[in-house]
Amino acid sequence: MRTISISALAELPMVAQTFLTAYPKPTIFLLEGEMGAGKTTFVKAVCELLGITETSSPTFGIVNEYESKEKVKVLHFDLYRLKSLQEAMDIGLEDYLHQEAYIFIEWPQLIEPLVDSTAIKIYIEETPLGRSFTF
Repeated sequence: MRTISISALAELPMVAQTFLTAYPKPTIFLLEGEMGAGKTTFVKAVCELLGITETSSPTFGIVNEYESKEKVKVLHFDLYRLKSLQEAMDIGLEDYLHQEAYIFIEWPQLIEPLVDSTAIKIYIEETPLGRSFTF
């Protein structure tokens, strides 16, 4: 695991580039951190480096799907509002998890039984000096 600390959001593209260098192939990423820590902002920075410029928070829609001109696919889930594993199953989460895509899941605790051990955990934390990213 590696931790990168930043003092300003202007440094986020550097974190995203380091992340993509470490994980150049699509896989499942479990994003953990308090509300407002920067999970969605981090996914947006990664998407921009992948050539996806239009993103939004999936809070109300639960999942957003993006695809770059180079056909790189990103799935971004926000499971904060889900109350049970069954709700995740009802939206077809298992089918999504088998796609060839960068899959980012915010608030993943509920669905961890569906995710295999190859999923990468990303911890985002607000600190007195900015934010830290561990992956």
